[in-house]
Formats: sequence, structure tokens, C-alpha cells
Amino acid sequence: MASTPGIFTDWPWKPLGSFKYLVLAPGVIHSFYHYIAKDWTERDISYLLIFPFLLWRMIHSQIWISFSRHRTAKGTARIVDKGVEFEQVDRERNWDDQILLNGVLFYITSNCIEKASNLPLWRTDGVVMVFLLHAGPVEFLYYWFHRALHHHYLYSRYHSHHHSSIVTEPITSVIHPFAEEFAYFVLFAIPIMTAVFSGTMSVAAYVVYITYIDFMNYMGHCNFEFIPNRLFTLFPPLRFLLYTPSFHSLHHTQFRTNYSLFMPFYDYLYATVHKSTDDLYFESLKRDEEFADVVHLTHLTTPDSIYHLRLGFAELASRPHNSTWYLCLLSPITMLLTWIYGSTFIVESNQLEKLKMQTWYLLQWETESINNLIEEAITNADQKGCKVLTLGLLNQGEELNKYGEIYIQRNPKLKVRVVDGSSLAVGVVLNNIPKFATQVLLTGKITKLAFALYRSLSKRGIQIGVLNEQLYKKLNKVSNNYEGTLVLAKGHSHHIWLVGEGLTDEEQLKAPKGTTFIPFSQFPPKIVRKDCFYHCTPAMKAPPSLENMHSCENWLPRRVMSAWRIAGVVHAMEGWTEHECGYGMSDIDRVWKATLGHGFQPLDTLIT
Repeated sequence: MASTPGIFTDWPWKPLGSFKYLVLAPGVIHSFYHYIAKDWTERDISYLLIFPFLLWRMIHSQIWISFSRHRTAKGTARIVDKGVEFEQVDRERNWDDQILLNGVLFYITSNCIEKASNLPLWRTDGVVMVFLLHAGPVEFLYYWFHRALHHHYLYSRYHSHHHSSIVTEPITSVIHPFAEEFAYFVLFAIPIMTAVFSGTMSVAAYVVYITYIDFMNYMGHCNFEFIPNRLFTLFPPLRFLLYTPSFHSLHHTQFRTNYSLFMPFYDYLYATVHKSTDDLYFESLKRDEEFADVVHLTHLTTPDSIYHLRLGFAELASRPHNSTWYLCLLSPITMLLTWIYGSTFIVESNQLEKLKMQTWYLLQWETESINNLIEEAITNADQKGCKVLTLGLLNQGEELNKYGEIYIQRNPKLKVRVVDGSSLAVGVVLNNIPKFATQVLLTGKITKLAFALYRSLSKRGIQIGVLNEQLYKKLNKVSNNYEGTLVLAKGHSHHIWLVGEGLTDEEQLKAPKGTTFIPFSQFPPKIVRKDCFYHCTPAMKAPPSLENMHSCENWLPRRVMSAWRIAGVVHAMEGWTEHECGYGMSDIDRVWKATLGHGFQPLDTLIT
């Protein structure tokens, strides 16, 4: 929102929320009806193609979102190093409003202006006219209109909303109040309407022109430089006709410079080019891929979870993972990606003080393929000088890889430390158990964490009840001097349940009212009781100094990280040299105190 919002700031369909797409329904329905009902000689193909064109614009935008976030995560040719936060993601959530506005106005124009209907697919003279008018009056008028928007009166009421994003993303380019966006539409309509009234307009003219506008807008705000200097060397005048991402990035960091739309000619003419424009351009081009100190290796949790990554749909990534019905329509694409993509890729980068972190993602389901890819990722991280690699969801387990131990056995000379985060996960669970508790019920599959919890609770003198006789026998074998703390429970009367993988709905229904479920599993148990309390899976709040954290980790709330991921960060910051994987475990108290010392905080909320 602008610092002092002016009139017509809000979009007309804001009250509709997610139903805002219905504003296109009359035009879409009418265009299809018109095409079907009319005789083939009277059908208006240009009217019918408006909706597919709007879909193309949506797809084009999403391509830029994903590509830009991947490139900035790698760090190659990145321009501004500051991070994006949730506040910016929320502010830029309505990036598609300008596409809806264009669609509504296209449908109105096609119905109200005779020359705007029944357009041919191609006319060369119309295409040439549109781009000449853009290079002439549109670029000139935009320059002065843009400078006017930086006057205090208009800036505070409208344009400051756009400039709230100092670190730009492609969709930052279209984040404006309604009145400002409408003014841009009128400006860009000059070439289109001139071609319409002159009878030279075609479908190709407006499709290519608006795609060009979208492309240049997104390019200028992508925050990485990729225009090669060779272009300007071979054709020097091009520097006046084509801006670069670094050129426009300076406008967002210095504000009163580099006002031009896509052609910097008028900035050079009126001496508003920032003096560091060329230096920033060359410095950005020279930046190599960034290497992380800590890599978190994660994986698909559900077929549609890939769309909740920050490379996927920005709005979904900023909220805890929750299955959305329309993502089922994309399942064929998901399956295709998992089939053809056979390596890890970077999805996110963060920074805590001087520690650089990256999240790498796997797109495989088969056990053998996963193990090969994990080992490849570990050796790749080792070659790049990474200090710690953490094994995230579905990348560790006794059946899969003996909690990561097989990678250490196969690669004994690894310098990178492999961490599964078990010690911190246990520490989080222990912290979630109320201080007054004298007995707990331990449920779920037999895992490394279940044994660690049993040992820790026994040392505290807390009685541990188990329902599974097999688990009871296995725990008894490692009892040592803990006799008396482990019992085979005969009922479900305990009010504190420590939940591992495999808790069934039927078991939950047997719990007494008011039971607190504390999971030590990687995946959260299904919530089936409204009269009970549920903790989330082992996790903690990230410190405020953690930068560029604008996506949620799976089902966790904002700025909350899983214990498995935090453990690697703490491991690197403390400079610990041992691996934490396999059946061994680090000192839980030492890890817990170190984690608190680095600013991570326990969660103080329950899911009810």
C-alpha cells in the first residue's frame, strides 16, 4: 500500500477475493457462444483468442517467476544481495490483476468498436506501426509520466507502493495501485488503438506487442544480469535502445534516476542516468555462482508439493502446505517432471549472519534413484566446499539409507559433514513435554528417535508407556539402568502422547479428551480430534536476522524451520567436525543450548 493512498488505489474486484476471475466470465462465455452460434463466415477468431492470450500471459509470468527465483538462489550475476520477505510476497500477491484489467478492456473494446473485431491474424504494416509508435511517443510520454510519479504528491499516493520493493522480482513490475495501472494501460493503448482506427491492427500485433511489454517488464525487475556486453560492443547505439536489469535495479535502490521504460535514450538525453550504471552492469555480469556453507537436501512430500516451493506458485509458497484441489489438474506435469528430471536443483538461498545457506531439491520417488541422487548431491556439495549437508524429509531413514550412514561408509574422505538432525529433533520434543509430566505414551514405528526419547525420558524419571509389544521388547533390550520407567500400557489413559510415524485414526479416537499429541515424526499426524491438542512436527522459530525467508517449509508456519534443517545450521555455526548420521547421535543438551544461543526459539503455539 502507498504511504498515503490516493483515490482509486484498490482494484474494483478486491472484495471478490479469489473469485475475482469471474469478472472475465461474461466476455469468455460470450466469445465462445459467438463463435459457436455464428455461421463460419461470420465467426470472429480474434474475439475468441482473447482468453487463450490471457492464459498465455499468466504462463509467461509464471515462467519468469520460477526462472528468476532459481537464478537469484544460485547467485549467478545477481544484482542486489538483500532478501525478499513475506511482507513483499503479500504485497505482490495481486500481480495478475493487471491481466484481468487488460482482459476486461479487450472484451469491451472488441464489442464496442467495430474496427477492433474480426481482426486478421497478421498484418505487417500494423506490427511495424505499433512498434514505431512505442519507440516514439510511448517511451517519451512514459519517461515524463514516470518522473511525475516521483513528485512527492503522486509518489506518496500511488508510486511508493511499487517502490516498497527494493529487491525486485519479475512480478514487482506490475504491482501498482489501480489508478496507476489504468494510466499505464491508456499509455500502451496508443499504438494499439492507432492501429485499430487505421485499419491495420491484427491479432499478432497486439499479442506480440503486449508479450514484448511483459517480457521487458519482467526482465527489468528480475534482479540478475544476463544481457551480454557483446551486444553493446557490436552495436554501440543499442545502449540507448535497450535497458538492462541492472539499469532498472538502480531505479529501485536510488529512486530518482534511470526513469526510462525500456529504452534509456531519454535518461541519457535529460542526464538522469545514474553514474554507477555501467559499473553495476559489469560487476553483476562477473558474479559467479554462490557456494553455500550449509545445504539442506529436501524432497517431494506429496505430488503437488513442488508447486508450494518458492520456485512454484509464490502465493502458495508463502503459506503452510495444504492440498489445493486445482493442483490435481497439474498432476500429469508433476509426474512428467519426476520422470525426466534426474538431478538436484537449487530452490532457495538464505543467510544468517555470515553463514550462507541453500536448499536443494530432489524430484524422484524410487528408493534406488533417491539414494544415488542423495550421494551425488553430497559429493557435489563436498566439491564445492560446503561445510554441512542436512538430510531433509524422505532423504533419511533406516530402510532407505540407515539414516545416512551408507554415504559415509562409501565416501570416507568427505570433508562436508552429513547431519540428519535427530539430536535437535529430540531436544525439541523434550522441550514440548510439559514440566509437570510424570508419564507419557510412546507410539508409532520403531525409529532412532524413539530410542533416543526413551533414554532421555528415563533419565528424567518419567514413566514411558508403550502399546506395541514389539517396541516394548526392543526398548527393554537397551534399558541399562532405567528399569521401572518402561511399561506395557494396557489402555489409552495417558494425556501426553509422543507420536511417531504410523499413528492411526482409530488410535487417536481412543485417547482421552484433552490429550496433547507431540509428534517426533517427520510428517504431522492427521488431526482427527477437535477436543485434543496437537503440536507441529519438531521445529523452531528462526531468528529475525535470518534473511530471504519468504516461503514456508512444508506445513510449518511462517519463519519456522524444521529441527532437521536447523541442526545443520547450528552444526556449521559451532564448527563441529563430526557427522551426525547413522545410528549415533550428538549430545542432545549441547545441541539444544547451542541452538538457543544462535537465536532459534521454541514454538509457543499449539494446533487445536
